[in-house]
Amino acid sequence: MPKGYLIAHVTVTNPDAYQEYVRLDTPILHRLGGRFVVRGGQSETSEGSSLDRHVVIEFPSYEAAKAAYNDPEYQKVAEIRRANAESVVILVEGAE
Repeated sequence: MPKGYLIAHVTVTNPDAYQEYVRLDTPILHRLGGRFVVRGGQSETSEGSSLDRHVVIEFPSYEAAKAAYNDPEYQKVAEIRRANAESVVILVEGAE
C-alpha cells in the first residue's frame, strides 16, 4: 500500500506565535503515525511561485494522512497556524 503525505507550504506572519504551533503539532502528528521528512530548511523555487517554508510529513497510508489532518486535536492546534501564517496544505498518495 502506498504511503500518504501531508505537504504544507507556509509563509509565517507571526514567528513567535507560530513556534507554539510547531511545539504542539509535533507530538500530535507523531502519535498519529506521521514522520517529518521535510520541515523548513533551505529551499529554492525553480519555477513558478511559492510560499516561504515547506513541510512534508509521511504517513503509513493516504487514509492515515487524511485522518491525521482531520483529527480534532490537530485541528484545534492548526487554528494557531491559520492565525499566524498563510498556508497551503495538500494531502497526497505516494507512488507504489
